[in-house]
Amino acid sequence: MTTETNTVELATELTIAWLSNPNTRTTADDVPAFLQSMHAAVERLASPEAGDGDTASPEHVPAVSVRKSLASRDHIISMIDGKPYRTLRRHLTTHGLTPDDYRARYGLKSDYPMVAPSYSESRSAMAKTIGLGRKSGQKREDGTDAPKAPRKNAKAALQAAKDTLGTEE
Repeated sequence: MTTETNTVELATELTIAWLSNPNTRTTADDVPAFLQSMHAAVERLASPEAGDGDTASPEHVPAVSVRKSLASRDHIISMIDGKPYRTLRRHLTTHGLTPDDYRARYGLKSDYPMVAPSYSESRSAMAKTIGLGRKSGQKREDGTDAPKAPRKNAKAALQAAKDTLGTEE
């Protein structure tokens, strides 16, 4: 009997809180129906079967299909909210996910991209133009020499410049 009293009291307190909200617009006819539905919900939560059921994480339904999420070269559509992003990393961190967690949540393959193809290509092209990824002395694609690594100190740089110009001190 004490469990019944607790669920009734809890449902009553929840209904009072709902009615005391100034944004709640209701009529007197709605209150008993709300109280009954609240009591039924509290009883379901308080029943012993509720605790013994499967405690697995809630199933996450993707906002879009995998095919649709990768349909554009300019963006990837998030399966969380269905919005387009050039890169998903920051979006995932705002939802407390890592790329591996995201892939596991929606059953994606391990090679599912986190960056849109066009964005990746533009970043790659920019890196190549500034010389990233080449070894010292390697030729560029346009045939010119790669810039040499900076000298460690000023004296060595000065001596190298003098040697190049052929001047003596």
